[in-house]
Amino acid sequence: MGRGSSGLLRRYAHEVAKFGAVGGAGLLVNLGVFNFVRHVTDLQVVRASVIATVVAIAFNYVGFRYFTYRDRDKSGRTREMSLFLLFSGAGLIIENGVLYIATYGFHWDTPLQSNVFKFLGIAVATLFRFWSYRTWVFRALPAPEPAEPLLNQPRSPKAQPAAATRR
Repeated sequence: MGRGSSGLLRRYAHEVAKFGAVGGAGLLVNLGVFNFVRHVTDLQVVRASVIATVVAIAFNYVGFRYFTYRDRDKSGRTREMSLFLLFSGAGLIIENGVLYIATYGFHWDTPLQSNVFKFLGIAVATLFRFWSYRTWVFRALPAPEPAEPLLNQPRSPKAQPAAATRR
């Protein structure tokens, strides 16, 4: 691997770590709200999960925008928010689809089973979200143009040595 790819790999690992930090906190919010709603209401499992996912999506947007991707393009906030909601909605369907299939397809609906499949759904949806957020939502700013080397630039008369100007 060349020197440039080492820096790229380091930046990518740094991005994954920051995404994971926000995602880990979002996971705790998601599971916490899910179990709280299940404990204090009579809502069905998937409905409680959808509520928890929506709360986690709002939490995660703030973390991604102001921590993970704070250095990314901020010029198109309407576009960014629209795409974030679109891809988050797709992630919500993936996440809760796994729970729905486990609960209603296989009747795995004990509290432990619900949490296991909620977690599994979050894991699958997270892979999709990472790809979509970094590719479409929080787009990288274009790399700055490299500066022209000083040797290729014409010298101004003021920059020439005094001996060269006295002829």
